[in-house]
Amino acid sequence: MTTSGLKVNFRSLIRRPACFLAYGFGAGLAPKAPGTFGTLVALPIYWLIQDSPLVEYLILVLALSIIGIWLCQRAADWVKLDDPSGIVWDEIVGYLVAMTFAPSGWQWMLLGFVLFRFFDILKPWPVNLADRHLHGGLGIMLDDIVAGIMAAAGMALIQLIII
Repeated sequence: MTTSGLKVNFRSLIRRPACFLAYGFGAGLAPKAPGTFGTLVALPIYWLIQDSPLVEYLILVLALSIIGIWLCQRAADWVKLDDPSGIVWDEIVGYLVAMTFAPSGWQWMLLGFVLFRFFDILKPWPVNLADRHLHGGLGIMLDDIVAGIMAAAGMALIQLIII
């Protein structure tokens, strides 16, 4: 992937640990739909932490969000772009936000994936506010966190209807 004249590849990423993480362990190098591939990286992470007590889960997601602001800023500075599509740490965290109150089961993991991608791709209000008005690491992270909150709300509504 070439961005801003810089050749970003797996070799260049592993030399920069912050960028390697920001690019979702290399998932952001996917030539098409890097955000979707980044969200796929979140699935096994969620699988490992889904049974954590809620407080621990929230602390972990908050920590990953704060770290993500720094990681995304470092990677954006490296490629000299405001919000490169290859940075997918925000998708990883956004999916984890979406799954905060989800019941167990692969069906809910899939539903969370679909809803999160829906809100992240279409960027309805208020997701688009963060996307348009905030920049740098915070802007990169916040629109996906808001998309994750909207996906979580959608899943809660579906739970109310189904259960």
